Amino acid sequence: MNAIPLDKINSEWSLFLDRDGVINHDKDNDYIRNADEFRMYEDTLAALATLSKIFPRIVIVTNQKGVGRGLMSENDLNSIHQLLVSEVNRTGGRIDHIYYCTDLSNDSPNRKPNPGMAFQAKQDFPAIDFSKSVIVGNRLSDMEFGRNAGMFTVFVATTHPETPYPDSRIDLRLNSLFEFSEACEKVIKR
Repeated sequence: MNAIPLDKINSEWSLFLDRDGVINHDKDNDYIRNADEFRMYEDTLAALATLSKIFPRIVIVTNQKGVGRGLMSENDLNSIHQLLVSEVNRTGGRIDHIYYCTDLSNDSPNRKPNPGMAFQAKQDFPAIDFSKSVIVGNRLSDMEFGRNAGMFTVFVATTHPETPYPDSRIDLRLNSLFEFSEACEKVIKR
């Protein structure tokens, strides 16, 4: 059920990425609390270098309840994101902005699956068209975030391979962000 027109992706498209479990290893029932605990998947940097050539806008949208719970500081979170952006830039990739929500309440407009972070991105990058946007995530809440904002959804089975598919919230299911980058590159090179 590949409803994503990968062959139509061009300079009008935007890419939204979840962080934990998509870009980096997730901690089971815990939070990545500092830069020392942040470990990217081995093929993340290659994936982002490829995707940076394809998508003119790449933003991260991540729920970070650990800050809201006082288990880590916003400075810790910023250190993780500085490390991430530095590594991505060093290897030819690009992250245009990182949006995060530290709210504890599930009804916060910015906490996924609610689409508040998508609207923040649209405000900062007016060229974003949600009908020409893709969210890559590893949880159904990421897929619901995408649906709530009107974008295409890609589920990567890095941390929750048991998630049933097909599912009306998932347009495309792959094993990793790298696999998504390869699928995009293959179609665009045709």
